[in-house]
Amino acid sequence: MKPGWGAGFKGTGIIRNATVPVCLLEGVQQTPVSELTVRDIVFENGKLTKIAPAGTLPEGAGGLDLDGGLILPTLVDVHTHLDKGHIWPREPNPDGTFQGALQAVGRDRSAYWCADDVRARMDFSLKCAYAHGTGAIRTHLDSLPPQDDITWPIFAEVRSEWAGRIELQGVCLFGIDRLAEDNGYLHSIADRVSAAGGVLGAVTYMVPDVDQHLESVFKAAMDRGLDLDFHVDETLDPAADTLRRIAEVALRLGFDGKILCGHCCSLSVHSDDAISRTLDLVAEAGISVVSLPMCNMYLQDRMQGRTPRKRGVTLLHEMRARGIQVCVASDNTRDPFYAYGDMDLVEVYTQATRILHLDHPVDDWIRAVTTTPAHIIGLTMGQIAVGGAADLLLFNARNWNELLSRPAGPRRVLRAGCSIDQTLPDYRELDRLLQKGTS
Repeated sequence: MKPGWGAGFKGTGIIRNATVPVCLLEGVQQTPVSELTVRDIVFENGKLTKIAPAGTLPEGAGGLDLDGGLILPTLVDVHTHLDKGHIWPREPNPDGTFQGALQAVGRDRSAYWCADDVRARMDFSLKCAYAHGTGAIRTHLDSLPPQDDITWPIFAEVRSEWAGRIELQGVCLFGIDRLAEDNGYLHSIADRVSAAGGVLGAVTYMVPDVDQHLESVFKAAMDRGLDLDFHVDETLDPAADTLRRIAEVALRLGFDGKILCGHCCSLSVHSDDAISRTLDLVAEAGISVVSLPMCNMYLQDRMQGRTPRKRGVTLLHEMRARGIQVCVASDNTRDPFYAYGDMDLVEVYTQATRILHLDHPVDDWIRAVTTTPAHIIGLTMGQIAVGGAADLLLFNARNWNELLSRPAGPRRVLRAGCSIDQTLPDYRELDRLLQKGTS
């Protein structure tokens, strides 16, 4: 294909000979979900109006011949940290460890996270995500005082400004040990989250009274009708088992909202019996799990001068076999928790396939960045369906092997059937903020 293919779409058009994952086509029956199928796609005024077997549209109708190129819906990033993004040039991780990241972010937050700084870095990350083809993002927001008074109002403004391009959802983030110091904080932050239409979240460290603290978080969510999103067991310590404890609390209290647990790394070093007990409870409680493969490969099992032995990712295959909803996401971007990344879910999916062996067969794992996170966030997206928005990613790659071998290959993004400008923002845009001593 020539450069600029698909560049002329302005809300209405036809795409011929597009390869589509069956698992993302609404209403397709009696076909293995792992298969790819070739379709002709018609859209009018930004909406998909017809999805037909290739070659069945009337001759002479025109349109772009994708020549077997893949089409995906815009993608859903269910676990990110927009407020931390891109601080690496100003405050890098001194040793690449989790503790090094905590300390570095703490220093940077205290010194620099004013409204202008947070807004500029959030906006930069969103420009990247939009250009790459992301349609929705859930972001965790550091929410200990006084940062909550700065970040949540800015997030509300950014969410409004990006409405119609990227749907945004916020989750409060604090260490659950905070509840031992100030029980009033939980109700204050839960009220803020509720007013913002967000999700209640916490980092579930193995601290004294963790079960009591978890129950308090659950009850605060239940009182306000909030969903929950936890950072869970982000360690390779086999003693860390808050995933099991979260499931037990959910079942004991009869929690009927959605629960998403991120990371769950320690599960990979538990005994087989402990794994089975935990996953049975997670499945019974209806908990979903998101793995953050790039960040956890970066942080886990790191020791100076020693090659890492462990991947630090959780057990997605075993979870999915039990019917647990699983997905993958970007997590951190160019900050002390992950020095790299660009808010590109095609890269995330590719790396997840390699790290977690989401292949042989590839099957329907593409749902991990489309329909599954969309359901968790509560959005109707991640599918290719008649009546849905013509929000599409068009690739030169014709099959999974070509896409996963060359994820940075040619890609065109359509939003409401219109080709968007995919120029990525220049890092120089952030130079004024990322110099030490500037705030």
